[in-house]
Amino acid sequence: MNLFDIAELNKQLEELEKKTMEENFWGDSKSSSKVLAKIKAIKNKTNQYTEIKNEINNLEELTELVELEPDEEIAKEILRNTNKTQKQIEKFEVATFLSGKYDNNNAIVTIHPGAGGTESQDWAEMLYRMYTRWANKNNYEVKELDYLEGEEAGIKSVTFEIVGENAYGYMKSEMGVHRLVRISPFDSGGRRHTSFASLEVLPEITDDIELEINPDDLRVDTYRASGAGGQHINKTSSAVRITHIPTNIVVACQSERSQIQNRETAMKMLKSKLLDLKEKEQKEKIEDLKGVQMDIAWGSQIRSYVFCPYTMVKDHRTNYEVGNVQAVMDGEIDEFMESYLKLKL
Repeated sequence: MNLFDIAELNKQLEELEKKTMEENFWGDSKSSSKVLAKIKAIKNKTNQYTEIKNEINNLEELTELVELEPDEEIAKEILRNTNKTQKQIEKFEVATFLSGKYDNNNAIVTIHPGAGGTESQDWAEMLYRMYTRWANKNNYEVKELDYLEGEEAGIKSVTFEIVGENAYGYMKSEMGVHRLVRISPFDSGGRRHTSFASLEVLPEITDDIELEINPDDLRVDTYRASGAGGQHINKTSSAVRITHIPTNIVVACQSERSQIQNRETAMKMLKSKLLDLKEKEQKEKIEDLKGVQMDIAWGSQIRSYVFCPYTMVKDHRTNYEVGNVQAVMDGEIDEFMESYLKLKL
């Protein structure tokens, strides 16, 4: 099938909807939820296609009308709607690239500052703000799962979930080391500093994906969240930390009110990490995995954000760059994501 074949999608939709009419369809909740999720995803694509097609038809009709009877206001409206539709088409085109196994899933994102103490911790918090703003602009929900404040400023680490269709498909383009160059607000001498932070991005594992975990391999700790207060403090000892002993993978969640909810969320995070590890093992030996991981330092960055002596954000994988750093920090990063996804085709 092509990247987007409307006839093929409609055929798949018809077959899936026939399955929902079968007598035993609702008897297997895992199977039925998987089918319903596919139906929803296909309908989203076909509905977007129909909306864009209808808008193009409307623009063609308005253009013919203006050619017969010139009208400045209608001409301006055509221009505005043409630009708007062009952006919708470009976004829709990129969405068709998201055909990976987990691209449609929610994304679990962890930000770690590199060496440098307060400088890099502040940079990690700036990135957290940037991705939160991007998510809000694109109608995604952001759920903070674990947050560890920096000693003076910024964050020591944060894990959050971006919830919505194709969240992982887009966010996987952001995985790697991000470099900041600026005049430090923490340096009384006003010197220029370089800071690093890394992003780990994993798909949330849905219930239909089977992954067996031996309970004896887990160590579960509960604790009271630490912090200065506000939104990042949990006042009861309901935070949960789970350690997978064989791999030494550690996950934590303190976003929910109850210990049970935090444990469920932490288990989802652990499953995502274990599945990611399992798939990497299929590609290369486990002892080589650490060699693939790049240090959070100079030379390993995927993108640079320069505030001084000039302003520029440049992606080193695609060479895409913009001069408006503030817009990028306010969440305008779609072009970076799209250029990377197109490169990976």
